Amino acid sequence: MSELNGRTARIVDAVRTQLWPVPAIAVLVALAVGTALPALDATVDGKLPESVSALLFSGGPDAARAVLQAIAGSLITVTSLTFSLTVVTLQLASSQFSPRVLRTFAADRFVHYTLALFMSAFAFALTVLRSVRSSDGPTPGFVPEISVTVAFLLSIASILGLVLFLAHLTREIRAETMMQKVADETRAALNRNFPEEQGPQHNIPAAGPRAIRLESIRTGFLTAVDRAELLRLAVAEDVVIRMDALPGTSLVEGVPFATAWPLDSRTELDAEAEERLGKRSNAAIYTGSERTQVQDVAFGFRQLVDVAARALSPGVNDPTTAVHVLGHLSGLLCQVLGRMPGTRCLVDEQNVVRVVLGLPDMADFLELSLAQPRLYGVSDPAVAMRMLKLLQEVSWCDSAGAHRPEILDQAQRLEACIEAAEHLPHDQADLLGLARTLVAANTP
Repeated sequence: MSELNGRTARIVDAVRTQLWPVPAIAVLVALAVGTALPALDATVDGKLPESVSALLFSGGPDAARAVLQAIAGSLITVTSLTFSLTVVTLQLASSQFSPRVLRTFAADRFVHYTLALFMSAFAFALTVLRSVRSSDGPTPGFVPEISVTVAFLLSIASILGLVLFLAHLTREIRAETMMQKVADETRAALNRNFPEEQGPQHNIPAAGPRAIRLESIRTGFLTAVDRAELLRLAVAEDVVIRMDALPGTSLVEGVPFATAWPLDSRTELDAEAEERLGKRSNAAIYTGSERTQVQDVAFGFRQLVDVAARALSPGVNDPTTAVHVLGHLSGLLCQVLGRMPGTRCLVDEQNVVRVVLGLPDMADFLELSLAQPRLYGVSDPAVAMRMLKLLQEVSWCDSAGAHRPEILDQAQRLEACIEAAEHLPHDQADLLGLARTLVAANTP
């Protein structure tokens, strides 16, 4: 999957994680079809073969109205029930797992399509109802047989959709399903931001003596950076721009988020150039009230760690869920190993570094994955052992030894926490034995 960037990425993500766009489009289509199909009915009335007519609705105007009214009345009730169940599911996800996983549930396409089916069938039945006419006086009666038959089929599909929706909800509220979906989304974010086929690595330039700080004009989470626009800005102003804020970090109005300096160290930026850099750099970044996974790779790790922390809280006391979370984190960390995480550089046509993008490196991912589980779960032997196994698995996948210092640092921290925790002698010996083996294996 190609890397999403800037405005397009934000629009796609915003639409994907909202409940209303797909149902709204379906209602508009239903209104259009509900208006056009009765016109087609009037055109082919009495001209259809008998074998086809036998399959269509054959009642009079009163029967057609009764059918359409029953369909519309029942579907609005079913739609209300579906909305209620969806809201309850979101509340359960927020309280049992983490408020940060709500985006994952809100992006569920099955829910979107189910709501779209119910609402479009309701809108279609109401629209067709307007075209049914009784034979009063000189006005001939009209029953849109095809349209009423389509409304009937939509109602049957809605019944099946409700059954499947209920079955879907029972699966979605399981912790294992939620963890798998977050892990899959995180892998997709890794593929976008750390592709397997990357260009040559460049030396990260140091800030020049005439560097200036670029201040944010908004407050919120840094959700995305328009990398192409930032590169054009750097080339136009003949500067190097370094993003000091990582995607997902909180920006504050008036606080610097980036640094810029002239490519030629003998040149000094004037006041007009500084103003242009400030305005255009702020236009190239996007902020929001919540984090997203468009360019914020660490957000998926944050979601999983939050689930583990909630499971390890005294009120929940569910170490098994924390162990499962650590299993998903281990798989993600092993995938990160082959992607050369960390700072990335964008170059101009002359292969000169113009933009330095801040992205999390392996040390950041390891600390994010283990800091809170280590704090809240080291007293549980099963959780402590799974954290050690995680480091062992990451160490095994790091066959080239490129990240041994980071793994060693985490192993030493975990060893110190295990020594300070109160375990039964047998558990303590097993845990310390594995911790010391990890430390020895990753010590230069």
